Amino acid sequence: MSRHMKTDPFAPMDEYERKLMESLDQGEWTPVEPQEQAIRAARETARNTIAKTERMNIRISKRDLTRLKERALQNGLPYQTLVGEIITTYLNSDKRS
Repeated sequence: MSRHMKTDPFAPMDEYERKLMESLDQGEWTPVEPQEQAIRAARETARNTIAKTERMNIRISKRDLTRLKERALQNGLPYQTLVGEIITTYLNSDKRS
């Protein structure tokens, strides 16, 4: 049995997890270099992900709001979540006009 196999009988591994653990056991993975920098970046991402949200009120045309809600529905998201994702994507992009 893999040293990484789950021992919790209530959390069985699916095929993807099993193959991933076998790959890890066979040494097919290498550490991220520099590891401390990668850990800091992952922690920063986690902090930003779980950061508290703030309320924002904006004025938007009825037409744009309708289109936004339609797009959110197509993606299976609440429209407020889509707005947040759009803002985050814009702020994280290198191409700002």
